[in-house]
Parts: sequence; structure tokens; C-alpha cells
Amino acid sequence: MNTIIRKKTSRALALSIATLALSGAVLAASNPRGIPAATSSAAPFADKRPITTEASIDLGAYDPHGDFGNDPNSKIEHLFLPWEDVDLSSLAIADEYAVQRGRSLLITVEPWSWDVDWRVTSDELLAGILAGRYDANMATVCSEAAKLRSPVTIRWAQEMDETDNQFSWAHWTPNNYIAAYRRMVTECRKHIKTATYMWSPKGNPDLADFYPGDEFVDLVGLSVFGLQDYDKAAFGKERTFTEALEPGYRLADRFGKPIVVAELGYEGDQHYVRDWAETAADWNPAFPKLNAVVYFNDREVYPWPSNFGRPNWRVVDQALNSTN
Repeated sequence: MNTIIRKKTSRALALSIATLALSGAVLAASNPRGIPAATSSAAPFADKRPITTEASIDLGAYDPHGDFGNDPNSKIEHLFLPWEDVDLSSLAIADEYAVQRGRSLLITVEPWSWDVDWRVTSDELLAGILAGRYDANMATVCSEAAKLRSPVTIRWAQEMDETDNQFSWAHWTPNNYIAAYRRMVTECRKHIKTATYMWSPKGNPDLADFYPGDEFVDLVGLSVFGLQDYDKAAFGKERTFTEALEPGYRLADRFGKPIVVAELGYEGDQHYVRDWAETAADWNPAFPKLNAVVYFNDREVYPWPSNFGRPNWRVVDQALNSTN
């Protein structure tokens, strides 16, 4: 399909000059976002990654900088890819990287193009999906995923319950989102028989309105971020990881599915960061269905509200990493 394999060179992404340490292959700007660059350190260094013990739940990362590359505690490799303008053959590179490290793949499929200059509107996208015009896009993604050796989880059109963000699908009514999600999972299942499917709201109070049904959901993903200054402004105090997770977890718990923090990040002073790092991957009897946290190891893509800018969630201080 032309739209799914077409390479657009007008938009320069950071990954366009990245290399993968295990192969030395140059990654094009049209590749999935999250294939690590050759910046991972062979020696340990101070950072703020979640602390794990033998009793911890699983840890993973979206890790374009490769900071988790040699971390034996990381079990999940997270990639983001649009279903247009992406070279899906490069998924094999990510698969090799994950296989060598004994990791599974979490693939977030975003139903748009990398190129912000020609994305269809929210209504046009919805109409096209419901009319079947994007079935081939999903089929192509899932056919490539079926070739991979790593266990694969597909996460389609995340954070649909958050209207104050960049996602065009987050402005659909619950019924329309549910119809679109079901169609895409149904199409994907035709091409990959072994994948698990993650439905992944932001964690807002109305998330249950968007639930597509037990038949279409294997895991529930949530997004949990802690920004110290934002906490003080929005909540009047610094929130712990437990406090930030609890509202979304309680709403998702009703579905009886395993729960994953699909996107995790935190930034603040040493005390704030240490508290989050020590608790995020801890098994907590208050959250018995939580079985993994996946760190978002990069700067925020879009500015936060109220002039809080783009927080830097990366676990490594960039001043200490000259290869950033």
C-alpha cells in the first residue's frame, strides 16, 4: 500500500541520524519512534529510572536514547509508529534488539502520519476508519508485526479520553471511538494471531465511557506522569506515584483486566524524584492488577498546559551524556 510505505523526507526527526548499536544500521526519519540509538552505556551511572527488586512488577521503557539498553531489569521495549509514512521493515531491527535482551514489544499504533502538514481532520479520520478506508493500513502494520519473534502487544489510538491534547482521535464521541477501535482490532487479528491488545486511556473520570468491551481488550494501559511544579499548582501539593495512579486505577479495575502504566515519567527535585523512583515499580497490594510500568524516556513531545512547557522525563541528565 503506497501510503503506508511512502517515505517523506521533509520532516527531520531525531532518529534520522541515530544508529542501532547491535547492527550499525542507519535509521531513517520514517522509522518507528523509539528504536534506541547507540548511546547506551556499558557501565552504570546515576539516573532516575524506577528502582527494581526481586519483588518488583515488570519494568519497560520507550527508550530512543538507549539508556535502558544494557539494563537487565527492563523487560518491555516500547515503540510508537504512525500507520502512514513509516518504514515498517525497520520493525525487524527493533525485534532483533528486543530478542537479544529477552524483551517483549509494546507497539503503539497512532492512526495518523508523521507529517503534521497533511494530516486529515479528526472527522475525516473517523469517517475513513468507519468506512473501511484504513483497513489496509492496520492490516499492513499487523502483517509486519506477525513476522516478529518477540511477544507483541498492540496499543491503538491511546489517551482517547483526554480532549486537551494533540490526538485527533481524542475528540471522538465514546460510541465512535469504540466502533473505530473494534474495527481496527478485528482487522489486526486477521493478520496476527498471537498479539495481545491494550486499550489505553489517559485515566480521566470518563474513561469507562470509551471501553470497547472485554472481547477487544487484553490489557488496560494508563498514563501516569509526575511533574513537581505542576502538582503544586494543580493539586496544592506534591503527589506521590501512588496518589497519581490511584484515580485511574480504580476506574480501570472494574474491567477485571491486567493493568499497565503504559507511559510513566516524573521530574522534580531530588526528594520528589527519589520517591517516585522507589515506588513506581514496587508491587503494591493496593494495586493487585498492576503488572508493569513502562517509562517514557524522553522529553515530552507537546507542551503541558499553564506554561509548564515540555518536561524532560529522561532518566539520564543530558549534561552528563554528551552523546544525546
